[in-house]
Amino acid sequence: MDRWKFFDITHRDHIICNPSSVAKVDELVVLLDLPAGARVLDIACGKAEILVRVAEQYQCSGIGVDLSPFVANEARARAELRVPGKLEIVEQDGADFAAEPDTFDLAMCLGASWTFGGHAATLAALARWVRPGGLVMAGEPFWKKEPSPEYLAASAMDRNLFRDHHGNVTAGLEQGLTPLYAVVSSEDDWDRYQGLTWNAAERWAAANPGDPDREDVLARVRTAREHYLRWERDLLGWAIYLFRK
Repeated sequence: MDRWKFFDITHRDHIICNPSSVAKVDELVVLLDLPAGARVLDIACGKAEILVRVAEQYQCSGIGVDLSPFVANEARARAELRVPGKLEIVEQDGADFAAEPDTFDLAMCLGASWTFGGHAATLAALARWVRPGGLVMAGEPFWKKEPSPEYLAASAMDRNLFRDHHGNVTAGLEQGLTPLYAVVSSEDDWDRYQGLTWNAAERWAAANPGDPDREDVLARVRTAREHYLRWERDLLGWAIYLFRK
């Protein structure tokens, strides 16, 4: 099925489309301390909730980029309602986004490092767009412990897809960035994120018995639920990392 339809169904109740709490995001937004007239870039911005919160806090301008037509439309509506005239939402693959280097005060990509081929490559891409002294912010999973062969086989997951928490910070140091802060999600944050997904999928399936994608959605979500409860709740972490260029 269409991947963007799937995410639209399963993330319809999420305020923030990653396992971070609203409270932790708001704390991080305040810590950004952006200058007057700041420009912000958000690659794979999703519903643009975090981008909008940054614009509300600092009255800055910015660009959100996302490939999904579902969330791009929702992001435009949200931005126009809460920070009219401040944000441009571009429906585009973030890997194809082009801008002059050193032109943004903050560039971020929260939970979509596949766009650039991994966490380190994402940090490198974001850093190119940020002015010297500006900020780079990336959200990325990490291994809390060594994944078992059983989990890797069941999930078709590559052990090298993620680093540990220390490795995610080190990736920034390797790009010449200075680590400033990291917001790590709790089990409660993860449970909320996962539970909203399960709930949304089951409600949608009950309301759409004739949809040709119904069984696919249920199968994918129920398999992911089993993997989460059996392994990932104890295995996978998530953090938003803030660096200075």
